[in-house]
Amino acid sequence: MVLGRSLCVSMFVAASPALAADDFIEGVYLQSEELCTQARKDTLQTLIDAGNVVLSVHGLQGAEYNCEFVQVSKATRSPSWAVTAICQEPGYVFPDVLSVTRISPTQIDLVSVRPIDDESEARGNSGSYYLCEGVNMP
Repeated sequence: MVLGRSLCVSMFVAASPALAADDFIEGVYLQSEELCTQARKDTLQTLIDAGNVVLSVHGLQGAEYNCEFVQVSKATRSPSWAVTAICQEPGYVFPDVLSVTRISPTQIDLVSVRPIDDESEARGNSGSYYLCEGVNMP
C-alpha cells in the first residue's frame, strides 16, 4: 500500500512542470524593451492583439497562437532549461522542444528545434525576450 502511494506521488512530481522547473523564469517577457514600455502605457492584451508574442512561465501566448510548456528540465552547467511544449495555431497542433537560456536578469533567449520552412517566415519560437517589470498577464 505504501509503495502504491509512493509511486503515485512520484508520478505526480515527475509530471508537474512547476515542480520540475527549479528556478525557472518568472514574470512577463516581450520581444523588446520598447514593447515592455508600450505594455505599461497601454495594456498587454493590446500588444497581443497587435500580433506580439508574450513569454511567461506557462509558455508563449499570441492572438491566434500559443505554446504551452508541459515539461521543464534544468541544465546542470548553465542557466538553461530544456522545455517540451505543445503549440497550437488555428487548425494545427504540433510539439516543440526549446532551450530557454537566461542571458541576464532581464533577458531570456529561446531556441527551437522546429525548422522554419520559408525564409521569409518569422523566427518561429526562437528569439530574445525581455522582462517587463510591472506588466501582468491578462
